[in-house]
Amino acid sequence: MLKIQIFTVNFIEENCYVLSDETREAVIVDCGAFFPEEREAIRQYVEKEGLTLRHHLLTHGHFDHIFGAQYVADTFGLLPQLGADDATTYEQAVQQMRAFIHRDMPLSLPPIGAKLNDGDVVNFGSHALRVINTPGHTPGGVCYYCEAEAILVSGDSLFRREIGRCDLPGGNEFQLINGLRQRILTLPEAVKVYPGHGPATTVGEEKTGNPYLR
Repeated sequence: MLKIQIFTVNFIEENCYVLSDETREAVIVDCGAFFPEEREAIRQYVEKEGLTLRHHLLTHGHFDHIFGAQYVADTFGLLPQLGADDATTYEQAVQQMRAFIHRDMPLSLPPIGAKLNDGDVVNFGSHALRVINTPGHTPGGVCYYCEAEAILVSGDSLFRREIGRCDLPGGNEFQLINGLRQRILTLPEAVKVYPGHGPATTVGEEKTGNPYLR
């Protein structure tokens, strides 16, 4: 059974997830930890639980989701993996941050470890996460779906009764809505959705309650 630990981090309150199972293998998704105490909390959790992190997965390359990428690389030896079409978003994160918050913040980025494609499977422990492309918030945004546990980590593609903003460089609202309808709302309604910001939801709730997806 998967254990999901949520760390809400940085000044934009981004959700970073650590998923682990009974084998003590784990993945970390979207480490946006910016402040030292946030990074230390993650390290202490991994140590306390006796976890071995196998992958650092990114749902997309926006700055608030990657503040901790260098920390994860330095501390756990993991380079970030993200959708193949989001490499440019990741590499331009400093410029993107400057345009978004109108100031410079410390952001050191390690090289990309792997570029993922739709349908790729990421294995850890006794579990597997399938990559589902959901471009539109960014050109290469992805979700990670664990069919065995009926969970989806959606990043900023899908929130509770909202979708990701599409007015940033590379955004495309039609593409995002169409992709969510065809790729995500077709999953079982009981699938629990863990977004990049805010509370969890379910596919069923978004089918009936998300005004963008009706």
